[in-house]
Amino acid sequence: VQLQASGGGLVQAGGSLRLSCAANGRTFSSDAMGWFRQGSGKERRFVAAIDWSGSLTLYGDSVEGRFTISTDNAKSTVYLLMNSLKPEDTAVYYCGAVSKWRDVRLRNKYTYWGQGTQVTVSS
Repeated sequence: VQLQASGGGLVQAGGSLRLSCAANGRTFSSDAMGWFRQGSGKERRFVAAIDWSGSLTLYGDSVEGRFTISTDNAKSTVYLLMNSLKPEDTAVYYCGAVSKWRDVRLRNKYTYWGQGTQVTVSS
């Protein structure tokens, strides 16, 4: 499985961005997809996750109510719509594939990662 993340960029505080993660290859072995982010000098942290049916979603506390994760099965693509962006959202955002839904918050359980896309929010 190859994951290709895109959509990052520079945006002012209060603005919006939509990230995309396209999965090429055999995705049936993964129950879910997740987004993590890593700020400069910080650990990679959980942002949001969704199962491939789209019926299950989970968000990190800092993004709940501002970010929305969704999936397009026909395109094997997962999206992260980020609204009301804050400077503290600045990070490299990574998408990943995880086998079991119960593990979506656990970075070390993800079997595939995309290359990351930079999101910078200016104040």
